[in-house]
Amino acid sequence: MNQTPLLLTLGDPDGLGPELVCRLLGSGAYALDRPVLALGPERALEAAARAAGRGRFWTRVEAASQAGRPGLHLLVPAGLDDYAPAPGQARPEGGRAAGLALEAACGLLRSGQAAGVVTCPLHKAMLLAAGFAFPGHTEFLAERLGVGRDGVCMHLCGPRLRVSLVTTHPPLARVPQLVTRERILHCLSLTADLMRRQGIPGPVAVCGLNPHAGEAGTIGREEVEVIAPAVDEARAAGLDVVGPLPADSLFHFAAQGKYAAVLAMYHDQGLGPLKLLHFGEAVNVTLGLPVVRTSPDHGTGHDLVGTGRASEASLRAALDLALRLL
Repeated sequence: MNQTPLLLTLGDPDGLGPELVCRLLGSGAYALDRPVLALGPERALEAAARAAGRGRFWTRVEAASQAGRPGLHLLVPAGLDDYAPAPGQARPEGGRAAGLALEAACGLLRSGQAAGVVTCPLHKAMLLAAGFAFPGHTEFLAERLGVGRDGVCMHLCGPRLRVSLVTTHPPLARVPQLVTRERILHCLSLTADLMRRQGIPGPVAVCGLNPHAGEAGTIGREEVEVIAPAVDEARAAGLDVVGPLPADSLFHFAAQGKYAAVLAMYHDQGLGPLKLLHFGEAVNVTLGLPVVRTSPDHGTGHDLVGTGRASEASLRAALDLALRLL
């Protein structure tokens, strides 16, 4: 029976994306029970397959409608048929290829020809160098899918710890002004909904912004004036939420299972603890999009290409979660 495919962008084709796709899906150890449509240059996938001693494990198609049966299919976006791979090199050409694949994915998602997307890593600086004015996947997808950057929330999850972020990639000096009551409430609602969909019990714990969660306003006023009122409003709306709590102790208890998830105020506050526990096995989920989007938690790893040291565990987990959410 034909099904709407799940998209899989190869990311920066000179990074780990093609290699990990080849290792996970080219070995036959991961059986796909629905169609997965990869987007990116075929030459990069061919180079990765040759390096791994594997044959062709995908079917090339010219339109998403041709990818209706379980298995891996490949659609090469316009402008990428002549891509010359340079494995292990960070280049604007790789950023351009990643951007074109992501543009193609967004077009298919907007038109309803795809059910969701798993994105292999791209190099943010090379994406910008290629002319795509986005700091990463999250912002790119939010804009192209009509949600806007304020409409989404970055969430990363591992086996023991799940973390959402109020802010993603601004300079640290801008974080306090971006931590607003409206933003906290939006992220809490999206996070609580994801926990419900996955059947994960327990409250969402909210970090303070300042050390010791502000010490009742003596170290900072954000907890008193912004974060606590947002938590109170979320509770009044029926959400199971606690906080604001000191981040230095909160993650210890979250990792022991006391909380379903954590809402952190900024990137390194939340992702430092998560990657300490789950580096290489966590999944990045963009909440608030009209479609499912997941991604491995690591970067392009140009220095690891061809060494055999990179793990496909995070890509496996990203595919698992996307298929489960679909």
